[in-house]
Amino acid sequence: MSDDDRRIEGEGTLEADWQAWGGLEAMATITHDALVAPHQHAVIVAPHPDDETLGFAGLMLKLAAAGHTLQLIAVTDGTASHAGSTHWSAERLAQQRPLESLEALRRLGCEQQTTVERLGLPDTAVAHHEAALADHLAAQLTVDHVVLTTWRGDGHPDHEATGRACARACAISGARLIEIPIWTWHWAAPGDPRVPWAQARRLPLEADMLACKQDAIQAHESQLTVDPATGQAPILPDYVLRRLTRPYEVFLIPAPHETATNERRR
Repeated sequence: MSDDDRRIEGEGTLEADWQAWGGLEAMATITHDALVAPHQHAVIVAPHPDDETLGFAGLMLKLAAAGHTLQLIAVTDGTASHAGSTHWSAERLAQQRPLESLEALRRLGCEQQTTVERLGLPDTAVAHHEAALADHLAAQLTVDHVVLTTWRGDGHPDHEATGRACARACAISGARLIEIPIWTWHWAAPGDPRVPWAQARRLPLEADMLACKQDAIQAHESQLTVDPATGQAPILPDYVLRRLTRPYEVFLIPAPHETATNERRR
């Protein structure tokens, strides 16, 4: 894949086109305990403070309801989302976005069951710290951990670097890797051969859980409003949110041997 093939600009592929495809409804479903078994520990590795809400809020709700404790590892503080802004400066975002993430956890009712580790790596430059991130993760993972992170082919450099680091850490530790597409829905076309659809599974969300996820997303205020200093449009406009607030979440589940083989090739 090249970056030119996966540009995150404009409105991207409309949700109406995804729904017309039929491939989403035909996708096999999965349960929360098939993703994270009762004896396993969920570790959510989020490149930016909102990726956990956008990608995993429904699963987090189900796991919390089942009695799991959750671990959230925030890779960056999302300080580069508003380049050149005097209103959302990097310094302000470094304070604001972690607070938004905590508020989202509170709205989900998961705050007390979630431990949060913030690594503070530079936003947009995770790839420069990928090996160190992989080593840091591997040192705390075991075969009883399930690592949930962004897909290695998602199109955003931080999402991909985080996914690769997690895959490497899982290959070392024996932890299970589960990835989720976020920006993929923007640049990919329905049935796009670059997406490993055979690995995809749907986790259905009940109406009350979907409503709770939607409310939690609203906690990420900095990403939802026009920047008054630059006029920059919201990072998460309605057409993006429509693709991320379906009544299910989609997970990509590589076979263990695929994770190890891919990492050996790197």
